[in-house]
Amino acid sequence: MNKNQGTKNKNVSVSQADYSFAVNLMQFLVVPTFVLDAEGKVLIWNKACERLTGLPATEVEGTREHWRAFYDAPRPCLSDLLVQDRMTDVDSLYAAHDKITNQSHGIHAENWCVMPRLGAQLYLAIDAGPIYDAQGKLLAVVETLRDMTSLKRAQQELELLASHDGLTGIVNRRGFDAKMSLEWRKGEADGQPLSLLLIDVDHFKRFNDTYGHPAGDECLKSIATALFQATHRPADLVARYGGEEFAFVLPSTNQIGASRVAQRILESIASIALPHSGNDGLGIVSVSIGGATVVPSDKTNLSQLIDRADRGLYEAKHGGRNRFVVLDADT
Repeated sequence: MNKNQGTKNKNVSVSQADYSFAVNLMQFLVVPTFVLDAEGKVLIWNKACERLTGLPATEVEGTREHWRAFYDAPRPCLSDLLVQDRMTDVDSLYAAHDKITNQSHGIHAENWCVMPRLGAQLYLAIDAGPIYDAQGKLLAVVETLRDMTSLKRAQQELELLASHDGLTGIVNRRGFDAKMSLEWRKGEADGQPLSLLLIDVDHFKRFNDTYGHPAGDECLKSIATALFQATHRPADLVARYGGEEFAFVLPSTNQIGASRVAQRILESIASIALPHSGNDGLGIVSVSIGGATVVPSDKTNLSQLIDRADRGLYEAKHGGRNRFVVLDADT
C-alpha cells in the first residue's frame, strides 16, 4: 500500500468516526429530532422523538412513513417541504410560520398534530433546517420539535376570556365587533345580505328591583342560553351587546329570514316562562327585538346597519314590547 493510499484510508476512517459520533450525539439529545436524507427517507429518529410521538425508530428509519407519528393521513412534514422544494405549501399546511426569506436558512412553523400513537392532539413548534455539501447539494434536513400544547391552550383560554362575556359565556361586545367586521367584508365580496337583530329584555330594571340582582344575573343567563339555542347555523352569532341587550348576527340572511329568527326567539323566551310581575301584566320575562338587513357595499356602511337595527328596537319597544320590527335596507 503506497503512502497516498494510506492517507486516503485514514481520512475516510476519520470521516466515519465523526459521522458515528454525530449520530450517537443526536440520538441522546433531549430535543425531539429526526433527520431526512435528500430522498425524504428517515436517517435518524432519536430517543426524544420516540418519547414525544410514541413511535419507535425501528418503524420509521429507512422509510418515508414519519408522517404517521403526527397525522392520521399522509401529508408532508415541514422537513418534507424542504426536501421536495414545496415551501409555497406551508401556508395551507401549518397554523403559523415565520416569513420565508431564504429556505437555505431553514424555517420555523407551528401546528396542531393528531399524534395517532398518543391518542391526543399536541401543538408543536417545529424547526427544519437543510444541510448542504460544499457544492450546495442537499444532503439532509434536520427537524426539531417542541411541545407547546400547554402554552397554546393557555393562550386560547386568554383569547376566549377576552372575547366572551364572563356572566353568560357568550361572545362579548369585542367579539361581536370582530364578527360584524368580518361578515361585512364577506358580504361586500359575495353580494349576500347581512342581517342583525338587537334584543332587549323588557323592563329589566323592574325585574332587578323586584327580584334582586342575583336573580337578574340568572335571568340574563337564561336569555343567553335561549338565544344560543336559536342559532341553527355555524355562521350565526349571539353576543351580549351590553347590559340587558343582546345581538344576533345572521350572515347571508334577508329580511324574511331575519324575521323568522326573531319570531323563533320570542317563542323561545316565552317558553322559559320566567316570572316577571313588573312586565306590564304579561307576568313573565319577554324581549323586544329590532332588526335590519342590508347588502354590504361601498354605498352602505356597518354603522348604518346597526343604526337601523337600533331603530327597529325602538319601534318594537314603543309599539308595546314583546314583539319584533325588522327593517330592510330601504326603510
